[in-house]
Amino acid sequence: MPNFRFRTFLLLVLLISGAYSHGQTKKQQELEERRQELRREINQINKLLFKGKNEQKTVLNTVEDLSYKMSVRQNLINVTNQQANLLTREINENQRRITQFRDRLKLLKEEYAKMIARSYKSRSDQNKVMFLLSSSDFQQAYKRLQYIRQYANYQKKQSDEIKLQTEKLQELNDILLTQKEDKQKLIGDNRNVKDELEREFLEQQTLVAQIKRDLSKYNSQIRKKEREAAKIDKEIEKIIREAMAKSNRDAGNAANSRTFALTPEDRALAANFTSNKGKLPWPVEEGVVKMRYGRHPSPIDRTVYINSNGVRIATNKGEKVRAVFEGEVNSVIVPKNGNLTVMIKHGNYFTVYKNLSKIYVKKGDKVKTKQQIGEVLTSKSSGETILSFLVFKELKTQDPSHWIFRM
Repeated sequence: MPNFRFRTFLLLVLLISGAYSHGQTKKQQELEERRQELRREINQINKLLFKGKNEQKTVLNTVEDLSYKMSVRQNLINVTNQQANLLTREINENQRRITQFRDRLKLLKEEYAKMIARSYKSRSDQNKVMFLLSSSDFQQAYKRLQYIRQYANYQKKQSDEIKLQTEKLQELNDILLTQKEDKQKLIGDNRNVKDELEREFLEQQTLVAQIKRDLSKYNSQIRKKEREAAKIDKEIEKIIREAMAKSNRDAGNAANSRTFALTPEDRALAANFTSNKGKLPWPVEEGVVKMRYGRHPSPIDRTVYINSNGVRIATNKGEKVRAVFEGEVNSVIVPKNGNLTVMIKHGNYFTVYKNLSKIYVKKGDKVKTKQQIGEVLTSKSSGETILSFLVFKELKTQDPSHWIFRM
């Protein structure tokens, strides 16, 4: 009976702790994957923004790049802290389980010791024979023989159970030791990352102090960039409106409709584009998102905001631009500053590729996923190679990070 209670308890412990452990392990894996992604992103930032370009880069761009790298490094610290905290919870849980196993194993051994002592007292074969011969009839003798055998089997099972639980206890102790080592490694890694972050912060503060001596000049540079970007964005909206009006005229609808009149082919293309949300390839083979979608305060002056209708991707000099999905080149924009823009139509969706130096396609061309459509421009003033990438659903901008795989 005590052995049955122990097994029932053990089964419940294993089921509950097994489910808990599986959940914790999955979360640890997700955090580790995220941590490695962030480390790769920092390596890419160093490669694309901080190697061989310092002599060309303006103070303003250096501050922007440092701010970006610091934000990624802070994310790395946060994720590593989450991992360490989760490991602490796992360590505490395993310590609790080890205590339970030890207590129950102690009880099991005590019961087994008593059983062995009883067996020792009646160990002689003569006692067993007398026990059988003293039976009143054959049926009672048979039952007593069965009892002797069952008792021997029970002793063996108890011995096997103790051995099994001792092994499990050792496994838990080994896991606990590994977890403690992993935690110390995470703490050490985080300490190094924090040191790097502190160094970058001091460097940024020095540069910001330099900029603030002539803050109005740098703010005017930011606003000039924003005006140029807004001008192209208005041109993009105008082109989308014209394409929308044309689709409705061709379908015999009112030209001022605020939605596209899609052909069956366009509707299928748009549905296919939508079904690939979150799985589209990057518009460049290698790059990091220097600025994300939305409204962001300037790292120089927090009262000045930068509006980003898409993402700005830092990449290699001469990097080729790729279509993220099949479609038709709807327009090629050639502004006065020479920073070319390509717009590709995917039903009632558009992907926009800004800041190109060369273009390999023309209006009306059918393009395939990952087909090269141009080359990213490298700025002569900053030495940076930045692609601006936008996604539209009709006239509404979309966050590209929701569409591109792991952006």
